[in-house]
Amino acid sequence: MVGLSLRVAVLAASPLLSSLALAQPAAAQPAAPGIPVTVTPALKQDVPILLGNIGAVQPFYSALIRVRVDGTLQEVYFQEGQEVKKGDRLALIDPGPYKAAYDQAVAKKAADMALVESAKRDYARAADLNKRQFETQQVVDQKLAVMNQLAANLQGDDAVIAAAKVNLDYTNITAPFDGVMGIRMADPGNVIRAADPAGAGIVTIAQIHPIAVTFTLPQDTLPAIQSAMIAANKAGTKLPVFAAAPDGKTSLGQGTLMTTDNTIDPTSGTIKLKASFPNADNRLWPGQFVNMKLETTIQKGAITVPSIAVQRRADGLFVYVVKPDGSAAVQPVQLGQDDGQTAIVTKGLDEGAVVVIAGQSRLQNGTKVQPTQAKPNS
Repeated sequence: MVGLSLRVAVLAASPLLSSLALAQPAAAQPAAPGIPVTVTPALKQDVPILLGNIGAVQPFYSALIRVRVDGTLQEVYFQEGQEVKKGDRLALIDPGPYKAAYDQAVAKKAADMALVESAKRDYARAADLNKRQFETQQVVDQKLAVMNQLAANLQGDDAVIAAAKVNLDYTNITAPFDGVMGIRMADPGNVIRAADPAGAGIVTIAQIHPIAVTFTLPQDTLPAIQSAMIAANKAGTKLPVFAAAPDGKTSLGQGTLMTTDNTIDPTSGTIKLKASFPNADNRLWPGQFVNMKLETTIQKGAITVPSIAVQRRADGLFVYVVKPDGSAAVQPVQLGQDDGQTAIVTKGLDEGAVVVIAGQSRLQNGTKVQPTQAKPNS
C-alpha cells in the first residue's frame, strides 16, 4: 500500500516537474566563427606616377670594324668579348705596300725640292744679269716661271705624301670608342678588301657603358611626358627610368630619359623614347627585352591600397572593407594608377580604412570575418 501511495504521488507531481523544466531558459548556442581574412589599412603616401612598356636594349654606340685599305690581315690584337678603350689597337693590315708608297712620295718631294732650289738660283742669277743689261727680261721671266712651276710641284708632292700617310695609317685599325668586342669574323692571313660587301668586316664593337634602351608609349601620354621633361630641364635633372626583368620584379637598373623621337608612329599610335643606363654591373645586354617604367611625376598624399585588394565586377571595381562590427562590406572605388603592386584610389576610400587583401573569395556583403593584420611588405 505504501509503494502504491508513492507511485501516485510521483505521477501527481510529474506535470509540475514538466512545467518547471519548460520554464528554465535554453542553453545559449555558440556564435558561428567569422571567415579568416588578411587586412591592411589604406595609406596616404607619395606615389611616383609611372608609364611603362616593353623595351629593347641596344648599344649606346655600335660599329662594324672594316678595313679602309686592301691587304692581308696580318695581326689581331683583341680577344673576343674583351673590353677595349677608344684608340686601343685592334688589328693590323700588312703595311708593306703602303709604307713603300709613302717613302716613294717623300723621296719625290725631296727631289723636287732640290730642283726648286736650283731654279731659285738660276732665277737669281738671271735677275742680277738683267739689272746689268747682260740678260734679257724674257729669260728672267722664263726662269721665274720654271721656279714657280717647280714650287707648285712641291704642293702636289705634299698632297701625295698626305694621301700615302692616310693609307699607311689605315693599316693600323683602332677602336673608335670604348666598348666590348664581338666574335671575330676574319682571321689573320686572309686578304680583306675595302670594297667587300656590306656586313663583311673583322669584328663588331658595342659600347655598353653606358647602354641604351628604346621603348614606346601611347601617343596620348606625350603631353605629360613633354611637360615632365620641361620641368626636369628647368631643375637641371632628367626624368628617371627603371628597367626590370620580364617578370616585372627583378630590377636591372635605373637610368634617365634621353629623348623622345621626333615623330609619332602613325601605324601604332605610339611615340618612341630612348633612355640611358650606366650599366656598371652589365645586367643590361644588347638585344635583351626588359620592362620599362618612366617616372613623370610624384603624386603627393595619394590614398593607396595593395593591388590585390581590388576586385572587379560588372558594375566596376570594389574592395572589401572591414566595419567596426567585424563584418565585411563591399566598397566601390575608382582607381588612378595601378602598377600591379600599389593602386591609387581616387574615390571611395579614406585614409585608415581597413581593406581585405586575402580571403575575398568567401566573402559577401555583411559576412562576419576574423581579420589578421598583414605583415609589412606582404
